[in-house]
Amino acid sequence: MVRIKWAVLLAMITLVVGNPVSGQDPTLRSAFYDFRLTTVAEGLVSPWSMAFLPSGDILVTEKPGRLRLIENGELLPNPITGVPEVVAQGQGGLFDVVLHPDYENNQMIYLAFSKPKSGGTQSTTAVVRGRYENYQLSNVEEIFEAVSMGRGHYGGRLAFDSQGYIYITTGDRQAPPNGDLETHPAQDLTNHHGVVVRLHDDGRVPDDNPFVGQSGKLPEIWSYGHRNPQGLAIDETTGDIWVNEHGPQGGDELNLIAPGLNYGWPVVGYGVNYGTGLAIHKGIQDSDMQSPNHFWVPSIATSGLMIYTGDQFPDWKGNVFVGGLGGQQLARLTLQGQRIVGEETIIKQQGRIRDVRQGPEGYIYIAVEARAGAPTPILRLEPMSGEERPH
Repeated sequence: MVRIKWAVLLAMITLVVGNPVSGQDPTLRSAFYDFRLTTVAEGLVSPWSMAFLPSGDILVTEKPGRLRLIENGELLPNPITGVPEVVAQGQGGLFDVVLHPDYENNQMIYLAFSKPKSGGTQSTTAVVRGRYENYQLSNVEEIFEAVSMGRGHYGGRLAFDSQGYIYITTGDRQAPPNGDLETHPAQDLTNHHGVVVRLHDDGRVPDDNPFVGQSGKLPEIWSYGHRNPQGLAIDETTGDIWVNEHGPQGGDELNLIAPGLNYGWPVVGYGVNYGTGLAIHKGIQDSDMQSPNHFWVPSIATSGLMIYTGDQFPDWKGNVFVGGLGGQQLARLTLQGQRIVGEETIIKQQGRIRDVRQGPEGYIYIAVEARAGAPTPILRLEPMSGEERPH
């Protein structure tokens, strides 16, 4: 039944939304493919993340705090009910949505968001799970709440690995890198400023986490020394965990994550202070801290992260795709083992690309935040056949 429904859905999408993005050149070119961008859905408000249901329908989080559904190729007018209260101010809001690995049997989905604290005057990153059925969430329970305080930099990305562990990113909450950099909250394992967390699917701490049983170190922490991780992807082939994170002015990073390691913020890095251009870090490397596998100077304001495994773009298999907010771009990185050996910007000036995902049919989907004077869409990359390409 799933295969039949997806085939019908794909045909409907092709008929209804198969036209190129309005006002855009129908052909975009890259090193391997000519492709087009088609509009999947419009009218969203700051879409942050996408998750594909087994039916092919798409769950989409909107930063102001709504969970939406694109069903049979159409954005439903009413949001899904049961989403917890969200602090939708500044960088806060409703963040990632992912399905449980056994979703077809348990209908569980997970949401990351900025949770109100202290009567609403403060907020922190939290994660809940709930059963999704008939356009509503039920049995919603919190599995994680970050020990953190600040104005922004929530992180908020989620991913499951092949063993069923869930990984959660949290940001440094914009704690200023002043004074002794080694005592910055992102270097302090008694809180969740700038960390990747690893948990069982119900929120329990795995016994083999790197800091379990160590005094003064939170046992759920998997890695630390991050600034604001906005992309998280796990390679299905190797199990490698990849995170991209915002640097300051310059110095966005792509990091390969391993248990217990320190990724350096703010002690080392490639960025400088906003406006003044003055140095922040003690240097760009430290023997006790991990250097990025790739970095961007100037910054592109990295966001969604995806490792491609589909068949629509076979020459892109194993490539890493990174969305850019400030850069308004989609970058394609060539991965050789654990080394980045090439980069190509395949989309430019299409708006702030917040998320990038692979659809079940192998197309690439991007969520674009509001652009001046234009609706906020979900777009899809489709390869053009030889007959379609302009001569």
